[in-house]
Amino acid sequence: DGSLLFQQVPMVEIDGMKMVQTRAIANYIAAKYNLYGKDLKERALIDMYVEGMFDLNELFMYYEIQPADKKEQHFANMMDKATNRYFPVFEKALKDHGQDFLVGNQFSRADVQLLEIILMAEEFKPGILAKFPLLQSFKARISNIPTIKKFLQPGSQRKQPVREEDVPKVIAIFY
Repeated sequence: DGSLLFQQVPMVEIDGMKMVQTRAIANYIAAKYNLYGKDLKERALIDMYVEGMFDLNELFMYYEIQPADKKEQHFANMMDKATNRYFPVFEKALKDHGQDFLVGNQFSRADVQLLEIILMAEEFKPGILAKFPLLQSFKARISNIPTIKKFLQPGSQRKQPVREEDVPKVIAIFY
């Protein structure tokens, strides 16, 4: 019926619209619920940080569908980029900013995304935050926000890793 504008998911029905494209959906929800900064500068910082997080997220997501002979190399590459490229940026941002949140003085979309990236990284390598004390504190602080704490409980809707039996299907779709 044309609901899937580009013939792909995700698609969210909200405020009488059928929205597609992950970033468009996330931006709309962030703006609607005041999670997108107080001004244009904060919004630009949020976008900048989130785009970096999407780059790292992509590495994590593609790990499961790597051919067996490339998994070890891919793992080493994504851990190197997480610990030497991305996490140092967020650690420095928290240090320089001196606030509880990544941008501004209120909870934003960037905080949600950063927590998810941290959780994903820890699934691959527990202890990955050992050299990042501010990210450790950030994770503890954001994870204890009541709605997030509830969402992180076992059985929540947080996305699960790709199951081994689904890997061939995923490869067939994307490759």
